[in-house]
Formats: sequence, structure tokens, C-alpha cells
Amino acid sequence: MRGNGTKYVMSAFSGLMLVFTFAPYDLYGLAWIALVPFFLSIEGMTVGSAAKAGFTMGMFYFFGTTYWIYHSMHDYGGMGLITSLFIVTALAAYLSLYTTAFAALYAAKIRHTKLPALLVAPVLWVSLEYLRSYFLTGFPWSTLGYSQWNFLRIIQIADITGVYGISFLIVAVNAAVADFFLLRRRTRRMPLYPVSYAVTGFVCLAGLLAVSFLYGGYRLGQTRPGHPLKVTVVQGDINQAHKWDGKYEDHVFDTYKELTAGAIDQTPNLIVWPESSLPFVFSEQEPGIKELEAMQKSSRIPLLIGAVRQRQSGNLSNSAFLISGGRPAYIYDKIHLVPFGEYVPLKSMLFFVNKLTDAIGDFQPGDNYTQGGIGQDRFATLICYEMVFPGLVRKFFTSGGDFMVTITNDAWFGRSTGPYQNWSMAALRAVENRKPVVRAANSGISGFFTSSGRVIKRTGLFERRNLTATIMTDSTITFYTRFGDLFAYLSILTALFLLIFSDEKKNF
Repeated sequence: MRGNGTKYVMSAFSGLMLVFTFAPYDLYGLAWIALVPFFLSIEGMTVGSAAKAGFTMGMFYFFGTTYWIYHSMHDYGGMGLITSLFIVTALAAYLSLYTTAFAALYAAKIRHTKLPALLVAPVLWVSLEYLRSYFLTGFPWSTLGYSQWNFLRIIQIADITGVYGISFLIVAVNAAVADFFLLRRRTRRMPLYPVSYAVTGFVCLAGLLAVSFLYGGYRLGQTRPGHPLKVTVVQGDINQAHKWDGKYEDHVFDTYKELTAGAIDQTPNLIVWPESSLPFVFSEQEPGIKELEAMQKSSRIPLLIGAVRQRQSGNLSNSAFLISGGRPAYIYDKIHLVPFGEYVPLKSMLFFVNKLTDAIGDFQPGDNYTQGGIGQDRFATLICYEMVFPGLVRKFFTSGGDFMVTITNDAWFGRSTGPYQNWSMAALRAVENRKPVVRAANSGISGFFTSSGRVIKRTGLFERRNLTATIMTDSTITFYTRFGDLFAYLSILTALFLLIFSDEKKNF
């Protein structure tokens, strides 16, 4: 028991180290060894003990990377301190079930196979990470690959594998280091343990890393197709408590108009406002919309704005509008809504649960992967939470496109790590689809990425300003865009094969 206690501490230490590999700490090099104590701790454990170690690691990992949800619930959702902390802890516990399952399956398999950990662990990890991204509407936050968002050379393989390929490499390296330290112990426990398997695994991993680095260098050195496009993002920095307060409607609207007027002299090809930036429901008859249409027609600069709109059915949508030629030329309704933020799932059963936001009503999802146009260039608009779903984003570009816009309101997160993490995920979406990203956020971080994931310009948090940059459009349709999460599916099939076919009879 005492020995297991030490091992649980080692697992907790791995979870804690993982926290610091993500934005804003960005100690991305640490990710490549952070899981080693965890792998060493579960070696030789029973399946039950390994599951506890996995849960321990997960609680530190996920609480440390998602604690920012507390700000949304406590500061803006009207929930008390204890209730907010309880919900965050419950979420971390739910997410930790995936690391629990990983540890249990890994321990069960590694005891009965001659395969090295570096061949078993990555496929199990990726399989469960993918499941976490989509099960029960999905919560893909803290996907391990995002820790490498500014390690540009390694993330270029995401245009083939998606973010899960980065996670695969990280886990494989961690497992290889653990294999090295455990080799002597395994040969003692299993006298016929084929050391050649481990050596072969090391060689294969070294080759995979070399290919990934060479591919990354090739992609970074490429001259991308496309042409320059000047874009301005407007960051209004509106206090979240004021957004839907009628007393501040004129102040909110005037702030965005003034920042927009200040950007017109820079003659951008497009001006972008963030999510729900209009302090009223979008309607063609609304005087404010008429004013915006007149402003746009006078400047001749297309204006993309985030707003709540009322459909003909009477339902509300979280939407984006492109005003061009003095009229709305493109409308996109958000497809993937935030549960308990924009709607209450299973409302007939959870009738006692209120939304955690102060928005004016439940939203209805859109269902059209539509694109807007600026001259000959096509773009998709992703609204806030949608940007963290790689499988959703790629669907906008399967038939082509030139750049990507994401509008968001991260004021909910306060000055926590949340806005930085949300910003960093955009780098992977850029690489996966080879599309430059334009990001407009109410309170920050706003900015621009190249189609290789490199930051062009960015704002700080809680700044009121406009920011202009020139992006290079990119019409590439990548392997990932065309075929989606094929790498994750192959990992799942491999994991199932490994779990079903053992070298020896399983003994739980």
C-alpha cells in the first residue's frame, strides 16, 4: 500500500507537469517527458490500482487546464463559490475517467504482451482522446497535441493526422523513455522477453520523428499559394455584465462603430467584429443595422459581425453576418452550441437547470456549412466553441476555401488560462486545413495565424483596439480536410486489435 502511495504521487506529478505544457505557460518540451513518472508508476500494478493512478493523474491534469470554467459560472452565471468549484471538480472527474480507462487498459495489456509500451500506449491514448472529443457532445479541451501549438516544425503533420497525430508522438516518446528504464525489470519478470522488440520500437519511433521533422521543415519552407488580403479585427473589450444591459446599448454600439471608423483609413479588404458584438437582436428593420449598412456602403469595406438573430420560425441563433454592398450578403448560424451555455440539453428531464449565461434565450443550431465571399476569396466563419472541434471545422473546406475566420467572446474566462488555450487551438486548425486564421474576440486574444500556424499579429487581453494584418490566402485542400480523422480511426482499430489479441490469457 505504501508503495502504491508513492506511485500515486508520481501519477499526480505527471498530471501537474502536463498543465504547464499548455498555454499560457507553453513549456511544450516538458510534454515529451511529463508522462514518464505516470508510466513508471503503473508498471506492475494491478488493473484496479492502475485505474486509480490514472484517475489521480487525470484530476491534476484536467482540473489544472479547465479550472477557468469557474469564472464563467461564479462571476457571470450567478453560482456560489462552493457550487462553482464543485461543478469544475465534477467535470475534471468526468474527464479523468478517460485517463482512468487508459491506465486500466494499458496495465491489463502490458502485463500480457511482449510488445514495448511505445507501441501500446499511443494508440490507446489517441483512441480515448478521440472518444472524449465527441462522446456526449464532446469536450476536446486539453487534447495533448495542443501543447505543441507553437512548436511549428512538429505540428505540420497535422495536415495529415490532425491534432491526434501530435498526441500520438508525444505519448510514444514518453512511453519509449519509460521502456528504457523498465527494460531490465521486464526481462527479469519475463525471461524470454524479446529485447529486439523494444529495439525495433525505438528505431521505428526514431524514424517516425525524423520523418515528422523533415516533413515539418518541408512544409514551413514551402511557398504557399494565394495572394495577400488585408483584414482588420475589432476588439471592443465590452464588460460581460454590460453586453445585454439596455443601459449600455448605445455605449457598446458606439464603441464598435468608433473602432471601425478608425480602421477604415487603413483600407482593409475586410473588417471583423467578434461574437455577439451587437447589443441587440439582428433585424433588417433595426435602426442600428440600417446605420451599419450605410457605413459599410460608404466605406465599401465588407463588414463581418457576430450577432444574435431571430429566424422566421421565431427561434434565436448565434450567428455571423457579412454586410457587403450595403446589405447582408452572407449569414451563418452556429452549428455546435455550448451545452448549458447556449442551450440546456435534455431540457424535459433537466427542467430545473438554467443556462449559465445571461443571453436572451435558448439558441437553435444551424445546419449549413456555408461560406462567405470577399471578391474571389471564400471563407468560413467558426463561432467560439466550434473552433475546438477539428472534425467540424474541416467540413467547411472539403470543397475548397481560402481562409478561416473565428469570432468569439472569451470575456467569460476572465484573466485565467482559458483565453490563451482557446487562442492556441486555432494554430492547429490552421495547419490541419492549410488556411490562415483571422480571430476576433471581444476581450482578446484577437489576431492572425498563417496557414502554417505561425502567429502574424495578436492583441493582449482586455485591450480596446483594432488590429490590422495582411494574410496570405491558401486554397489548399489537405489530406486531413479531405479524409478527416483517418489517423484516429486507424489508432482505434489498432488498439482494439491489441486488446483482443494477447500473447497470453488475460488474468485480471
